[in-house]
Amino acid sequence: MFHGKYELKEFLKKGIKKGEFTLSSGKKSNYYINVKEVYTNPKILKKISENMKNLVKEEVDAIAGVAVGGIPLAVALSLETGKPFIIVRKKEKGHGISSRIEGKIRKGAKVIVVEDVTTTGQSVLRAVKILRKLKYKCEQVICVVDREEGAEENLKKAGVKLISLFKAKELI
Repeated sequence: MFHGKYELKEFLKKGIKKGEFTLSSGKKSNYYINVKEVYTNPKILKKISENMKNLVKEEVDAIAGVAVGGIPLAVALSLETGKPFIIVRKKEKGHGISSRIEGKIRKGAKVIVVEDVTTTGQSVLRAVKILRKLKYKCEQVICVVDREEGAEENLKKAGVKLISLFKAKELI
């Protein structure tokens, strides 16, 4: 059992892999932060959601998780806050009702997006644009780790504030 942010940081460090990687942004990196590997432990996921809850500075109606890394975080934060969650797909499904969003919240709802790791912020920015197109208000993204490679600046240009539990330099 662990109690504070320091212990959480130590567990997250275990998810760092060294080598040569291509990130979802297309960038090359000599390290990869695999938050998914770490948050599959329910105690760690709970600690992440508790810390994320403390970062939500404004009232929100719902939480949105970006597929795939943000979904467990959205579920955990939903359980922590009592707010409903939705899933934002990267692309429309080719079957069923072909929805970009899974879950139901009222139009005009204020939604916060959660993600595991941001690099340039393109994945979460795409989710924000989808949510806004569907008439939801979205002005804030919370991530577990910001790699500090442009996400904060790119989101700011779109009127979105990025809040992170950790910066990559704190873990590397």
